[in-house]
Amino acid sequence: MNTKTVVIDNGTGYTKMGYAGNNDPQFIIPTVIATRDGPGGTQTSGAGGQSKQASSNIASKRGIEDMDFYIGDEAMANSLTYGVNYPVRHGQVENWDHMEKFHQACIYQYLRCEPEDHYFLLTEPPLNAPENREYTAEIFFESFGIKGLYIGVQAVLALAASWTSKREQTLTGTVIDSGDGVTHVIPVAEGYVIGSSIKHIPIAGRDITYFVQQLLRERENSIPPEESMEVAKRIKEMYSYVCPRIDKEFAKYDAEPLKWFKKCEFLHSVTKKPYTVDVGFERFLGPEIFFNPEIASSDFLTPLPEVVDQVIQSCPIDTRRGLYKNIVLSGGSTMFKDFNRRLERDIQKLTSARLEMSALSAHTSLGQNVTQKEIEVNVVQHKRQRYAVWFGGSLLADTAEFYSYCHTKAQYEEYGPSIARYNKVFGSVL
Repeated sequence: MNTKTVVIDNGTGYTKMGYAGNNDPQFIIPTVIATRDGPGGTQTSGAGGQSKQASSNIASKRGIEDMDFYIGDEAMANSLTYGVNYPVRHGQVENWDHMEKFHQACIYQYLRCEPEDHYFLLTEPPLNAPENREYTAEIFFESFGIKGLYIGVQAVLALAASWTSKREQTLTGTVIDSGDGVTHVIPVAEGYVIGSSIKHIPIAGRDITYFVQQLLRERENSIPPEESMEVAKRIKEMYSYVCPRIDKEFAKYDAEPLKWFKKCEFLHSVTKKPYTVDVGFERFLGPEIFFNPEIASSDFLTPLPEVVDQVIQSCPIDTRRGLYKNIVLSGGSTMFKDFNRRLERDIQKLTSARLEMSALSAHTSLGQNVTQKEIEVNVVQHKRQRYAVWFGGSLLADTAEFYSYCHTKAQYEEYGPSIARYNKVFGSVL
């Protein structure tokens, strides 16, 4: 093939896009669109019947009058005069009209390619509704006239991206995908997602930012109110880390405050005057909500290690050791220093305690000592972790076999959007 496949990963917070074969996406922009129709616009849910009608509206009129909108950083810059909309929430497309406009700008404004000349690889969240796959196929074949389309499950692509860590190349593992809006724990056995065991956690990057913002408000009075969210985000990204034990960390800061407290300088976006913020306990308390969620909210109280353990225990028994052995991290909210070590340690404690209990019960009932093989727990970090889903898609789309996995325009014209329900890799209807 003369033209490279276009790889687009639409996340709740950010969209990553570029061409297959590259190590990093060419563009990373917020998944946001600014339109004249005000915030929210015409909401067209993926599961509802209006979505199809919304997508056909734009398909019928791709002209100059339809380009009066902005996406990404430009959308945020024009938020005072345009209505800002987030077409993706918790991984699912909520407004197909806005999503089509968003893809339109991605293709023509950012990637600057003719879609008729390219194959496209798009990503989808686990348990995505088949109707959503059909709407996606309809938009890309009808509106953009692409040559071929492959829709990949994010968890499987993230597993493929972990092969760069020089570990065994396997498509069996547990993917913890934590971005800006939601965290998924997804077990995958030989490339098949075990859908009945997937769990969603309402803790992700945005929640950490809100929590850091709340902590700063209680302690710092030097931060302008309109800047507090951006300050919290920068502190989260630049200074936060995961500690082994929260009580010892507090003691460490109290003993040597000059060593552990950081001074961070910021510039006011309007007045351009500098101001200083002291960064203290927020450094480790932000990511701590993954392991002690009760410190931030009373709505969700199960720590991430327990959720991962519950997910694997609910899977078929012959897959469990493989799922513990290959726990793969994906997404920006798993990038905190020592996140993998803390997670691995806490999951290992849970599995060891369960083995001890089963050995004790066997000794009590049978009157004999039973030795059981320790469960190996490995949490994998790798260089492509932040954009693991996109990089996995880039790897797949750069193989010679990829084009045989795609649904082509000729197939779409013959069978219609229902072809998107069939996955050629696994030979199954989704």
